[in-house]
Amino acid sequence: MKLLTVGTVAFDAIETPFGKTDKILGGAATYIGIAAAALDAEVHLVSVVGGDFPKDYLRMMNERGIRTEGIEVIEDGKTFFWSGRYHNDLNSRDTLVTELNVLENFEPKVPEAAADAEVLMLGNLHPAVQLSVLSQMKKRPQLVILDTMNFWMDLTWDLLMEVIAKTDVITINDEEARQLSGEYSLVKAAKKIHTLGPKYVIIKKGEHGALLFHDGKIFAIPAMPLEEVFDPTGAGDTFAGGFAAQLVRSGRPDFESMKTALLVGSAMASFTVEKFGTERLLETTPELLRERIAAFRELTAFEAEI
Repeated sequence: MKLLTVGTVAFDAIETPFGKTDKILGGAATYIGIAAAALDAEVHLVSVVGGDFPKDYLRMMNERGIRTEGIEVIEDGKTFFWSGRYHNDLNSRDTLVTELNVLENFEPKVPEAAADAEVLMLGNLHPAVQLSVLSQMKKRPQLVILDTMNFWMDLTWDLLMEVIAKTDVITINDEEARQLSGEYSLVKAAKKIHTLGPKYVIIKKGEHGALLFHDGKIFAIPAMPLEEVFDPTGAGDTFAGGFAAQLVRSGRPDFESMKTALLVGSAMASFTVEKFGTERLLETTPELLRERIAAFRELTAFEAEI
């Protein structure tokens, strides 16, 4: 199976209580692509960058098996740039700079080689861009996964509802789930979101893990307790990339497969937060991933006699 991802490929500048960076590689599609490629999934990216985007980054992606024909390079433009400062708890942050640059007029172009992808990951972008990608597919993918945020709920509600109606899996955080549904209880929120279209609802709770809802069933997974947490940027996108790639590998987009995919996505995300940007994720080997997944299993497995 083949994974197509649309999202940002960008520059980030990050400040946390543990340090700060200048411009480094970032963007949702970047994290999703690197995570998926680490799991040997065939992954294609659709995005846009400016002439200031280093060719070495594209070469790095290609060397890891990431297909980048769908990344448009606008030579006289500048790449999307975001800068943020995290608070001491690392759960909240302030955006310091957002420069849309070439992303402002982004018109995605799905390469011929990716138009028949069985799994489509719609990264956090304007719903009009997500709809455009859907319309360019040769046929409806077996699985459409959507990531979105409260910004689009505030500004593009009707378009967002149109995208959600075409979605199989939606992945959002708890605050966004409450806004989207109008319900405070996450169980009630998931039920309400199901009625909008998605068969599966994933609600991310940051350091408290994630919840998967489907047809009245609930599966919960914790976040990995880590000694060092430097930078949470991209953790949610890494989670999405690992989750989608595992479903590509399994070839079975059902509830049981998604439970495993949730575990794999959480394991991948736990690497991302250990260093700034993509640095730690790029260091991750299959052996390290196996060890982290084994640690997750040990964390969550127990026998009880009652």
